[in-house]
Amino acid sequence: MAATEKSLDTSDDSRRKLIIVVAIIAALVIAVFFYFLMRASGTGGSVDPVLEGAIRAGSPEWDQNHSKIVLDKPEADEAKRALGDIVMNLQTTVRNFTGRTLNGLEVRGAVVDHQGKAVRERTLVMVPTRQPELGPNQTMVVAVRLEGMKDSDDRADIKMEVTGFKFKQ
Repeated sequence: MAATEKSLDTSDDSRRKLIIVVAIIAALVIAVFFYFLMRASGTGGSVDPVLEGAIRAGSPEWDQNHSKIVLDKPEADEAKRALGDIVMNLQTTVRNFTGRTLNGLEVRGAVVDHQGKAVRERTLVMVPTRQPELGPNQTMVVAVRLEGMKDSDDRADIKMEVTGFKFKQ
């Protein structure tokens, strides 16, 4: 009987060791998976949308109308996420004083450092994705969400600007 009890103890010990080894390997695989998931979300690998056929800086229509599409001074709030990064929400109001209806509007939001270089930036197509058009003398709230910043980033200022627009024909 002593021999069978000893063999049972040995098989129980080997099962315990096997379960512990499998649990450690599973924990390591899950940790590696979450590490790469966090890194992928912080790199901003997605490409910003572009407003096709937009009037851009350098064209004669840009020079005539850019000053008539006015952005209020942007405001920002920030929050720290459980992932350890910082998310900032930039917000402003766009005012259309061009006298024509905008059916396309592209806005860039950025957090810049003390040298004026972008720490994080993002471009959004606001019209027609958020609302179909922006008529003359109308306003629209524009919000840009910037993710993946760290405490060590030099966040000196925020900027928002119109980078492209289209008029309704």
